[in-house]
Amino acid sequence: MVPLAFLVSTHALAADWRMDPAPSRLEFIATFEKNAAPGVFKEFDTRLARFEPDKPEGAKLDVTVKITSADMKSGDVNRAIRGPEWFDFGRFPQAEFHAEDIRRVTPGRYLARGVLSLKGVKKELEVPFTWQESAGAATMEGELNVERLQFGIGTGEWANGSTIGLGVRVKFNVRLRKEG
Repeated sequence: MVPLAFLVSTHALAADWRMDPAPSRLEFIATFEKNAAPGVFKEFDTRLARFEPDKPEGAKLDVTVKITSADMKSGDVNRAIRGPEWFDFGRFPQAEFHAEDIRRVTPGRYLARGVLSLKGVKKELEVPFTWQESAGAATMEGELNVERLQFGIGTGEWANGSTIGLGVRVKFNVRLRKEG
């Protein structure tokens, strides 16, 4: 009986979380001639299912990004990134990240291993994040580097990396609310 009671009480601690869009941010920082060229995705959604901070192994993370919401604060740049050499908005309006392998690295620090689908390419990716929870709300924050050419972003004359750097830093600060 004790093991069954333990499993029931452990399962009760796991929660489902839904993103609060207003305070949440998803940013990317490319480099143009070695200077930071920041941008933001204005529309994205994050869901974290069955997450228990002390035992995250059964959790599932799903992130959907409306690529067409990318904004680099310049009309010319925003028009350019819509095209086939960059994000190709017409063919690939959305990106997704799905992870079912979430591990606690240290208290409050986690690593989500999953697959990023971007511009028709699927690649395994590790996403480190911190977790702070208080009164039915939580903040998930992290940063990682993505190699743009692995996803066919910035091809043609932009592929050599001399003008536009090959690495892109992705930063997120997501506010979540416990469901139910």
